[in-house]
Amino acid sequence: MEATKAVQGVRFSAMLQFKRLGRTESNDSLRMFGGFKEQLFVSSKLHLTTPSRRIRGRMVSLVVACLHNNVPAPTLESGSFQAPVDEKLILKIKSQEIQPYLSGRCIYLVGMMGSGKTTVGRILSHVLSYSFFDSDALVEEQVDGTSVADIFKKYGESFFRNKETEVLQKLSMMRRHVISTGGGAVVRPINWKYMHQGISVWLDVPVEALARRITAVGTDSRPLLHSKAGDAYTKTFMRLSALFEERSEAYPNANARVSLENMAAKLGRSDVSDLSPTAIAMEALEQIKDFLIGEDGY
Repeated sequence: MEATKAVQGVRFSAMLQFKRLGRTESNDSLRMFGGFKEQLFVSSKLHLTTPSRRIRGRMVSLVVACLHNNVPAPTLESGSFQAPVDEKLILKIKSQEIQPYLSGRCIYLVGMMGSGKTTVGRILSHVLSYSFFDSDALVEEQVDGTSVADIFKKYGESFFRNKETEVLQKLSMMRRHVISTGGGAVVRPINWKYMHQGISVWLDVPVEALARRITAVGTDSRPLLHSKAGDAYTKTFMRLSALFEERSEAYPNANARVSLENMAAKLGRSDVSDLSPTAIAMEALEQIKDFLIGEDGY
C-alpha cells in the first residue's frame, strides 16, 4: 500500500510539472507515464457491434436487472473483487455510450467515508481508460508521506483541509482522471468550484450500512471516528450520523447522485451491501450520462 501511494505521489508531482508547459490530452499523459503501467489502466481490447444508442440503452437496462438477481456482491471496503464476465461486458457498453458526452472531463466521487469511492473509482478509471487518484493519498504525499490520521494529530483538521483544497485545485486543471475525494471535501464551497470543472458524483449510502462496513474493518485510519472504548458499531453509527447531518446540505451539490437504497429497491435487494461495486459503477455511468445529456440539451 505504501508503495502504491509513493508511485501515485510521483505521478501526481510529475504531472503537475508537465501541465505547466500546457494542457495536454490523454495520449500525452499516457506517453509520459508509460513507466507506471501498474498504475495506469489500459483500455479493454473488447470490440462490440451494437445497435443504436437508444435501443442499446434499453437492452442494457433489461440485462442489468436480470443479471444482478444472480450475482453475489463483494464488499466495497475490501478493494478486491472479480466481476462476472457479463457484468464487465455491460459496464464496457455503458462506458462506450458515455464517452461522446464526457469528452475527457474528470470525474470526482464524493460521499461519506466508507461509501466505496476508492473501489468504485478504480473500476470507473479502468473502463474509461482514465487515471485514478485518491485525494487523501495525494495530501499524504504533500506532507512527506504522513498518514491522514497522523496529519490530524500533528497539525489539526484545518491544516488537512487546506492541503485537500490545494490538491483539488491542481487536479481541476487536468483531464481524464477519476478522483476519490475525502468524505469532508464537500464542506468547503471552494472545493465545489474546483470539482465542477469536471463531473461530481455523490455515492449516497445509508449510514447504517456505512457503520457496519467501517466497524468490520476498524477505525484506526479514520481520525474523525476515534473515540473511547465502548460498543464499536454504536459509537461509529452515532458519529457518522452527526457527520452526515453536518454535510447533508453539501452533498446534493454533486452533478449526479447514486442512491444505493434506490438501486437495492429497483433490483429487489433487501440490503444495499448486496450490491456489487461493478453494479454501482454502472449506475454511476448511467447517472453521469443523464446529467450530461440534460446539460447539453439532447
